[in-house]
Amino acid sequence: MSPAPGSDAVPGPEPAVPTREPAPTRNRNRTFSSLGVRNYRLFATGSVISNTGTWMSRITQDWLVLGLTGSAAAVGVTTALQFLPMMLLGLYGGVIADRYPKRRLLMITQASMGVLGLALAALTLSGTVQVWHVYLIALLHGMVTVVDNPARQTFVAEMVGTRDVRNAVSLNAANFQTARLVGPAVAGVMISAVGSGWAFLANGLSFAAPLAGLLMMRDSELHRVPRVPRSKGQLREGLAHVAGRPELLWPIVLVGFVGTFGYNFPIWLSAFADGVFHAGAGTFGLLNSVMAAGALLGALLSARRTTSRLRMLVGAALLFGLLETAAALSPSLWLFALLLVPIGMLGMTFNTTANASVQLAADPAMRGRVMSLYMMVFMGGTPIGGPLVGWVTDTYGARAGFLAGGLVAALAAAVVGLVLVRVGGLRVEVGLRKGAGRSLVRFVPKGTGESGEPGGGTGSPPAAEPSTEPRDGTPAARDGADEGLAGRLKG
Repeated sequence: MSPAPGSDAVPGPEPAVPTREPAPTRNRNRTFSSLGVRNYRLFATGSVISNTGTWMSRITQDWLVLGLTGSAAAVGVTTALQFLPMMLLGLYGGVIADRYPKRRLLMITQASMGVLGLALAALTLSGTVQVWHVYLIALLHGMVTVVDNPARQTFVAEMVGTRDVRNAVSLNAANFQTARLVGPAVAGVMISAVGSGWAFLANGLSFAAPLAGLLMMRDSELHRVPRVPRSKGQLREGLAHVAGRPELLWPIVLVGFVGTFGYNFPIWLSAFADGVFHAGAGTFGLLNSVMAAGALLGALLSARRTTSRLRMLVGAALLFGLLETAAALSPSLWLFALLLVPIGMLGMTFNTTANASVQLAADPAMRGRVMSLYMMVFMGGTPIGGPLVGWVTDTYGARAGFLAGGLVAALAAAVVGLVLVRVGGLRVEVGLRKGAGRSLVRFVPKGTGESGEPGGGTGSPPAAEPSTEPRDGTPAARDGADEGLAGRLKG
């Protein structure tokens, strides 16, 4: 299958500048606007099927390892091996995503994941599966993900264009969480009724759906993004691009801390279900589904928003960490399950806001490398956080492990928020009353009064915010990096 038109052409000396489209209006149809694009519809349909299989496999894998070893740390090792390649090779995946047609890359990665799923199913159904088999397949899956993740993330812009990137990212998350809502519940039933092998088999077969969707896409309807030619120093170039822009650097730092220490739910939920509440696989699947319901709600709410404020990013991470600490101390199963709903909602709000903000702040020619760094710190930190949190959970109990993860996430959000406020030249303003169009907590330039006007005036409206349009790689856009940061923080 041929790639998108122009995707094989070598670009000229200047990077492609995407057409700047008008900001969409906020309305009820905005939530699902990306589904009006045929190629994205095919992509989303295939994704929801394969994601359901992936969640079935993920839950089954964790439960299988727990059954084979009796150790939460072993579950952490499995998760760590799956994400270790991202930590070590993640940036190279971004270089590949920038160099080659993303649609073709995705066809290769999806087929590879299907083969790995079928291999694990064969081992389990034959009764020969051992824990090292699971470890090996998790590691190979992680190696495929190194290329799949940046290609998948950046392919969104090629399907829907820059204007709908925020919406498509949120719908991708809603798609993933819908599968997360269904997959664990189905996995729990299948494990109890027919065994783990059949869940692995369903996962392997599910990858036929995204492959069919990719084959049916129309090349002429993809947005042209020229490939980046092979050259020396492309990794350093990508890192320098992120390091020079606070609106890229600090959100990625925050994503690294929250992803490493705050998203170890396979360890915590299995440990709580088995060790704290003394329940079985059905309860483990139920807890995952409850949290997925909250995450789905968070993704749909995110799809309605037309902006991605860093204030929202920091606030969501802070509340996410605080609610995790509360859940760690909950005395009953039902209170624990209830708290998982807002935890899932805030975790998804944080995730989609960070993803869209970073994609739109990056230059198009750098987007693959920037998103590979994003995914590297988000998922690649798991080889560090997974075994560490698993050891804390095994040594001090599930409550201590969950509590530690929540506290680290909340502390990281507070520190990064303070750094962003300082770098953006802002200060926090707390209002006693929330008027029309005003927030109780706002960020305003230093030296301004309550209205945002220099000198403390109270009768005039605040100054207009700087533009938060996607970066286009032009010198003017690069010169406005700090102004863009302030605009993304102010409300």
